Amino acid sequence: MKTNCYATGLLLACLILLSACAPVQPLPAPQIIRLGCPAVTPCTLPATSPTQNGDLLTDADRTEAAWAECAAQVDIIYQHQEAHEQTRLTP
Repeated sequence: MKTNCYATGLLLACLILLSACAPVQPLPAPQIIRLGCPAVTPCTLPATSPTQNGDLLTDADRTEAAWAECAAQVDIIYQHQEAHEQTRLTP
């Protein structure tokens, strides 16, 4: 029995395709994207109990640092809201 050329070509094509079958690694877990404001913690000022003049300066520095941290949180929320507002208004 004589085999046609096209039958041999199809057989070779099928064998080539089947040889490419191999186990596939699983896809990585999807990333969770949170849409919303960043987490905010309440602003607190450190307790003070100065006994000397130098302690007053140290307490003032600590209070100023605490207010700066609180202001940074407010700035982050403000920037997030502004960016969200810009993307909402942009068609």
